[in-house]
Parts: sequence; C-alpha cells; structure tokens
Amino acid sequence: MNNQTKILDSEILFIYDAKMCNPNGDPDEENKPRMDYLTNRNLVSDVRLKRYIRDYLQSKGYEIWVSKIEEEIVDATTRLQILAKRYNEEKGEKVDIKKPDKNFIEWLLDTLIDIRFFGATMPIKGGEERGGGLNFTGPIQFTWGYSLNPVEIIPSSSITSTFAGRGEEYGTIGKDWRVYYSLIAFYGIISSKRAEKTKLKVEDILLLDNTLIEAIPSEATTRSKIGQNPRLLIRVEYNKGNFIGDFRRYVQIKPKENKNIDDVRDISDFELDIRNLNTILESNKERINKICIWYHQELTFTDNELKTLIENENFKNKIEILPHEIK
Repeated sequence: MNNQTKILDSEILFIYDAKMCNPNGDPDEENKPRMDYLTNRNLVSDVRLKRYIRDYLQSKGYEIWVSKIEEEIVDATTRLQILAKRYNEEKGEKVDIKKPDKNFIEWLLDTLIDIRFFGATMPIKGGEERGGGLNFTGPIQFTWGYSLNPVEIIPSSSITSTFAGRGEEYGTIGKDWRVYYSLIAFYGIISSKRAEKTKLKVEDILLLDNTLIEAIPSEATTRSKIGQNPRLLIRVEYNKGNFIGDFRRYVQIKPKENKNIDDVRDISDFELDIRNLNTILESNKERINKICIWYHQELTFTDNELKTLIENENFKNKIEILPHEIK
C-alpha cells in the first residue's frame, strides 16, 4: 500500500490502440473517426477519455457529477437541488444552492469524485455567487489524443437498422466508419496546486492510475468501440521544479523489418521507441520522486528500453509497477 500523504505534480503518458473500430466519431462528419487530414493522424478528444474514466468509476460505485438521474439528463440546477436535498438529509443542514456555503461545497467535493479529478462548471439559474454558479478547475487534465502512426479509414458501406413503432416498422440508414489501426497517445498533468482546491486525495491518484488501465477494456464494449486496448501508462511524479512537457514528443513507432509506418495494422507490426523519453527522464532524475509504469505484454520496445528504464540505478526505489494495491 502506498504510504504517500502529499500530492505532487505529475505528468502522464497514456497509450492505447484501436483496431477495426471507431475511437471517437465526429457527429459533424457522419460520425467518421476524427482526423487531422494534413498528417493522417487519428484524433481523440479528452472528453472521450474522461467519459471512459467516469463510466468506469460509476460502474464501481463512485458517484459522479456528469451523470444521468434515473436515466434522464438533468441540468446543473436540478442536479444541485437533488444533491442539496441529500445534504440536508445527511447533515441536517439546509442549503441555498444560489448561495452555497463552504460546508456544502466541501461535501460536494468529497461526494463527487469526477469534480475532484476534472473539475466542473455548475451554472445555477438565478444564482448570484461566482457569476451565477460554481466553477472548479480540475487538477487532472488531458490534451486531445493523437495517433503515433498515420491512420487509414476503412471505406464505409451504408448500414440499416429497423425498429417498431405504433404497429409499423421504421428504418434508418447510416455509415459504419472505422480505422484499420491507430496507436493513440494522450498527455496529461496533475497539478498539486489545483488539487488543493478540489480536495483531490492521494488515493484518488492511485485510483486514476488503475482506472486508466482498466476503463477502456471495461467500457469500450459497444459495437463500434470493441477493439481498443490500453498498451502503456507512465506517470512521472516530481518533488520540485516545472513540468517537462508533452511526453509524446519523446516516443515514436519503429516499424518492424519489411514494414513501413503506413503499413502498420497491428501491435505486432512495430516496436515503440522510448529512448528519447529515457534520456529526458535521466536528465531530470534529481527532481523525480516516483515513476509509475504499466505496459501490456504484447507491446515491445526497441532495444528493451522499457526494461532499461525500470532497471536504471538512478531510479532505484523510485519505480512502481502498476496496478497499485489499494485497500
């Protein structure tokens, strides 16, 4: 069990792949996979990743702010009214959501794990405080993800579906867009300063690590999403200094013999080159407090560079292999 009691700044590299599926459809483009067509890189929004995280946490019994109530979407005011009623029942204290007091705000943060993670904007109808609502800036933030390889979209044929209504059958026609293979990389940060504002806990960060590993296999189970798997997670925690910056700059795909980057269709077609990442971590060794690592057994690395990182004497007693043991 981790004995750490203080939250420190962290940077995250999280990589997963998508094979013969649609990682993140664009509703403005017939739900085509999001793409940067200049580079042929597949794009995935941070909202999509956070949705996997939220859905997984909710499935494990954690309460989240961004959720439906009895399968219905409700606005922020209604959601807060429901929470205020619970607060009154639990604490015996009435609260005016238009002017929420400190005790209620702290209760909200303690109750809703996704606000502690990602923050939230809570506009309140008729509210006066903070411009008519509550606003929390989350300490955990991710960029948009992008593929480390050029991605080709599978030509789509039309698909039809039928449903019954009032004694008749109705049909719809749509497109089934998918990618052949995409190795998607996200960069994220955890801000210790912002963590104080949302009451983020050390055990929340341990939970985040484990959730990143487990959420996609658990939640990407619909027809268009099956085919996605986590492949690598590295979280670097600092005891001082500034962030290094986007770790994706220091990793790249190296196609195996007789392959080129455009031919990648499977995890077996390439190795991941993290030599530059190892170098930049080495140069910052004095201020690194801990490196948490998880990798999928099917992912291979050039020159066994991940093993080199794990066995680096400069990081002795600083490497923690995930998942965490959490009581």
